[in-house]
Amino acid sequence: MTGEDELAELDADSLHNSEALPTRRPHPVIIAAGLTARGGLLWLPVAGLLAVAGKPKAAKKALTAAVIAMPIGHLISLVVHRRRPQAAGIPARQALPEHPDSSSFPSKHAVTAAAFGTATALADRGAAVFVTPLVLLVAYSRLRTRVHWPTDVLGGLAIGALVALAQAGIGRSASARATACRLAAMVRPVFSDHS
Repeated sequence: MTGEDELAELDADSLHNSEALPTRRPHPVIIAAGLTARGGLLWLPVAGLLAVAGKPKAAKKALTAAVIAMPIGHLISLVVHRRRPQAAGIPARQALPEHPDSSSFPSKHAVTAAAFGTATALADRGAAVFVTPLVLLVAYSRLRTRVHWPTDVLGGLAIGALVALAQAGIGRSASARATACRLAAMVRPVFSDHS
């Protein structure tokens, strides 16, 4: 069985009742996680809590990564047209008041959550201990309520993490350039005096 076949089987199995993904109505916390993360709104108060907790740098980087990641997720979904799971009759799906009809891939909730979580982890590992479970809860909520296929959520998590990693790399490059410019400004007078 190829990797592609395994992913297809994973997606197909996600519509069946299982211990990990029961078909009954989810716990209200799971429903709330999916609803509050819509449009990335959940991450605003989380960033605020990080800032109040004395981690403003992590809050800024995480929120910036989420803001960058969200439109990227939407752009990808415009290119990749994928139908959402046919789960209208499943109680887990009926628990959500929303009935999205946009492309299923990637899960924009997962993209934004992963970008926020990864950027937090890169900026402050201590803060990541509190943020990561929330990221995973949001991702799980999209599977548990059958709004997305597992590969939509996994793809979304990967895309979000890549956005945060790219942001960190660009930030380090900009910081390195700024440091080099400051050093050059300090060293230049020394050499000009001896010319």
